[in-house]
Amino acid sequence: MIQRFDVGARLSEMAVHNGVCYLAGQVAADGSADITGQTRQVLAAIDALLARAGTDKRKLLRVEIFLKDLADFPAMNAVWEAWLPPGDAPPRATVKAELARPEWRVEMVVTAAL
Repeated sequence: MIQRFDVGARLSEMAVHNGVCYLAGQVAADGSADITGQTRQVLAAIDALLARAGTDKRKLLRVEIFLKDLADFPAMNAVWEAWLPPGDAPPRATVKAELARPEWRVEMVVTAAL
């Protein structure tokens, strides 16, 4: 059985299947924030979605990070490292990407175990 959360015409924010939780790309609600603020918003959104599925950041299986500007990499990493529990760093990729809205500086796609 597939369980979908916040289903829209284009996408669901999250799907759970066979013990795995898949999140849609998460972006900042306030695009006027700098990379530090946007990264904090994205990680808070990830925490909230994972909690709804009954899991948390300690069970991350994979994370894909898309940055508008690679100059933001150190600041984004500082927030990421403060958020991530020690010893639970998942496999991760970070790439430069043109995001869907010009104000977005970071987008993250997460897969986690339940």
